[in-house]
Amino acid sequence: MYTLVFATNNQHKVEEIQSLVGNDFKVIPLKEAGIDIDIPEPHDTLKENAAEKARTIHTLTHQNCFSEDTGLEIDFLLGAPGVKSARYAGDDRNFQSNIDKVLLELKNTTQRNAQFRTVICLIWENKEYYFEGICKGHIANQMHGEKGFGYDPIFIPLNASKSFAEMSMDEKNGYSHRQKAVTQLFSFLKGL
Repeated sequence: MYTLVFATNNQHKVEEIQSLVGNDFKVIPLKEAGIDIDIPEPHDTLKENAAEKARTIHTLTHQNCFSEDTGLEIDFLLGAPGVKSARYAGDDRNFQSNIDKVLLELKNTTQRNAQFRTVICLIWENKEYYFEGICKGHIANQMHGEKGFGYDPIFIPLNASKSFAEMSMDEKNGYSHRQKAVTQLFSFLKGL
């Protein structure tokens, strides 16, 4: 079994990714790797932020590691909140406030197309690799469901009748942007 340090302290993301990769890899979060820092995400693109996080962790641990950056991109808002998804309503990363802001900004429009996009940066044997996953869908008029995290209660994937927050982990993985990027990542790793 290979161990990969995942540059996050978000336990939801760790569980989601571990559920996708099975038993070939052990995904460990920063805390378990003995790292207690908040890595800045100063860049304007998901790819640059993912690279920043992976490089920081690789420098600290000298271990194979990966990071991801995910954004909700809403057509009507010209791609916002995008790279600022976690801090859309302020630096305190309050997802209820973020959701409230999105719903308010979309209140008077029927143009609700959106997508989640994930970019993963893997550093394996000192080389960088990138993987991307996209899930298209739309923003609901109000919150639905209690599961998941972030914008899950207002995002309904294309060809689905319920929000991510109403889905089991298995159902969500059938649509998930993160799952698509992680599948590419682990297909790549298994081919090494």
